[in-house]
Amino acid sequence: MYRILCLVMAAFAYGTATGHCQTSQPGTTTITFQSATYGDMRQLLAQEATTGPVTIKAILAFPEQTKDHYPAVIVVHTLAGYRNANEGYVAAGLRKAGFATLTYDSFAARGTTGTALQGSPGYLPIGVADAYAALRFLSAENRIDARHIAIIGFSYGAEVAHLAAMEALRSALNPGPNRFAAHVAFYPGGTFGAIAGPGAYTGSPVLMLLGEKDDNLPVTKIENYLVYARVAGAPAPIQTVIYPGAYHAWTVPDLATARFYPDLVSTKKCPFILLGPKRPVSLIDGGPKPFDPAAFGACLAAAPGYWMGFDAAVRARSIADMISFLQRILP
Repeated sequence: MYRILCLVMAAFAYGTATGHCQTSQPGTTTITFQSATYGDMRQLLAQEATTGPVTIKAILAFPEQTKDHYPAVIVVHTLAGYRNANEGYVAAGLRKAGFATLTYDSFAARGTTGTALQGSPGYLPIGVADAYAALRFLSAENRIDARHIAIIGFSYGAEVAHLAAMEALRSALNPGPNRFAAHVAFYPGGTFGAIAGPGAYTGSPVLMLLGEKDDNLPVTKIENYLVYARVAGAPAPIQTVIYPGAYHAWTVPDLATARFYPDLVSTKKCPFILLGPKRPVSLIDGGPKPFDPAAFGACLAAAPGYWMGFDAAVRARSIADMISFLQRILP
């Protein structure tokens, strides 16, 4: 079953771009931390890493203003890996607002690319594992306020940021008390949710930034998921902002002209896959139903492709919305 889930992974970001390697700039420090690699979600939940520890090279950067302890934000990349024009640009804006930032490339650390990994069931688990490994590293850093560490992400990274808010994954990867203080998801893939119930989420707030024209994740799909959780008596701690006219990947300058990418896999016509302590289920007709791999494969095949396009005005508004949200949560 989990191997079938890997078919959805191309939905999270554009698959033809390549990442740009990080380089240290003045005021930044190159650090490393240890993470693990999991073959699928089942292995992650059971803590059955498929290989030995993996070393993640990262850039830790601080604002110009001097403080004893800084709130911090972990920035998770798209399928294309870390890019200065996207993740680097937003991280710089966060530092101007007073946040320390940690950036890295989960794919490069494993000697591969998102394009190569998107057909594997371990595609998202490595992102979530790295996010919690980064949280552990920052929590032990004496310049960081361990109570005020957030995670943000774009497309693939947005799905990681949302998954990191689910208690089943947090408790598997970080059994101690530490959790992310806030989560921000820029144009997520909208493939995974949590089975509604007490403690499904860690309790920290989640901000989802959505494009009105993002046909990879129709707004109604998220709205239906949130209604399901409310009706079940366990509302998801998710706030949404919808940007009129915005396509998927609106923060990526390389995508200067909006166009349709027919070869990308999209889950727009598929039900949410809901994760919990047991086997995944599908959100169908407002409630959880047994996950049917054949039906899910059929819905993927029925509606391939989606539009992507950069929008400078929406990028500016969404970054401002993110910073305002984080400043409320991470004073």
